[in-house]
Amino acid sequence: MYEKIKLLATEYFPETVQIRRDFHKYAERGWLEMRTASIIARKLENLGYQVSAGKELMREEFRMGLPNKRILTINYKRALLQGADPYYLEKVKDGFTAVAGIIRNGEGPVVAIRFDIDALSITEDDSTNHNPGKFGFVSCNPGAMHACGHDGHSAIGLTVAKILAKIRENLHGTIKLIFQPAEEGVRGAKSIATSGILDDVDYIFAGHIWQQAPDEDYDIYLGMDETFATTKLDVIYHGVSSHAAGMPQFGKNALLSAASCILNLHSIPRNSDGCTRINVGTINAGTGRNVVPETAKLEIEVRGATTELNNYMEVYARDIIQGSALMHDTIVEIKQMGKAYSLECDKKMMDIIHDVCDEHLKNVKVAPRYLSPLDGSDDFSYMMATVQAHGGIGTYMKLTTDLVASPHNCAFDFDEKVLLTGTTVYSCVAYYLLNNIEKK
Repeated sequence: MYEKIKLLATEYFPETVQIRRDFHKYAERGWLEMRTASIIARKLENLGYQVSAGKELMREEFRMGLPNKRILTINYKRALLQGADPYYLEKVKDGFTAVAGIIRNGEGPVVAIRFDIDALSITEDDSTNHNPGKFGFVSCNPGAMHACGHDGHSAIGLTVAKILAKIRENLHGTIKLIFQPAEEGVRGAKSIATSGILDDVDYIFAGHIWQQAPDEDYDIYLGMDETFATTKLDVIYHGVSSHAAGMPQFGKNALLSAASCILNLHSIPRNSDGCTRINVGTINAGTGRNVVPETAKLEIEVRGATTELNNYMEVYARDIIQGSALMHDTIVEIKQMGKAYSLECDKKMMDIIHDVCDEHLKNVKVAPRYLSPLDGSDDFSYMMATVQAHGGIGTYMKLTTDLVASPHNCAFDFDEKVLLTGTTVYSCVAYYLLNNIEKK
């Protein structure tokens, strides 16, 4: 059966590339993936999956960093013009862009795989030195680009779906393929993790296309460490405007609160338990040089090498934010725009994937050390933690390849051969779990 899976992955590879390039061309940012999600849902239904989409799969109150209604409406209309499936578009509109395909085949374990589907707020390099520009699949949506490989993840997911549907009679248990919106900014997973879809899952895994390390040619790392837990905050100070020369004493300077906040945030003491991070990424304030600023907005993130360290940073940051409002008699509004835990990968899950690759995928070069640094964050941590909380296990892998430019760069691209690696490994692991291991 493993040989059949490898042959199918190779047979479907041209289609995998075509799907990736289609999603790349019509890139959609987090919560706006309406065309992407509707097409995924239709393809899953055509393959015979039970499809859950939108509100069927998400807890509305746990979505974070949602665009405003005007932006959602504009992108809904654009998705329709760009070929979205009309039926599923109605299910995934208004920022309900999660999709899952489920096959239930009798008794056995429940296996889930996560694929993220969102693009970034980047305008893509359209030169012919850049493969998408050269081969005609550069993003046609200004300010939206797949600069982190999620188009590849989505294409891998749909090809895995096709392979597993083809060998369905050999699967015993349940497979859940989950396509997650708004991973960028760690905004989307919590609404899915709290929906109940993971409550019976025994095994869960996900992966990310990543740069091969210098002087190494491994295709896959089985787990990740040095993953940052993180919290994203929007901070808005509300003051009172007044004439800066004639009567400044009547003003309440929101910009002074913001400035005090910035300086003190970057003065948070380091923690001996591990790495921490703080960044104020944007500040927008004031209306003119002779007006006491009435409002000021900051976009902030904190991170920690563990969930506990991130909590330390967040609590300290919130105290500073509130204190800076008190200093200048302003009112402060704090909005949580995203959050993720650190990833705690299970050795048992990594052992399973190692054994599958060692016994059946000799051409896949597995790194001898299980864990590799992520040096970032991923809200797949919500999903994995949800499964682990009731005794399940999971891991988050790296699928390594040559990259053109770094992730989150306007010239980012990857060697599409990694799509074949991902499709083959994921499908073989899913088959192994649904054919060889009794339900726990």
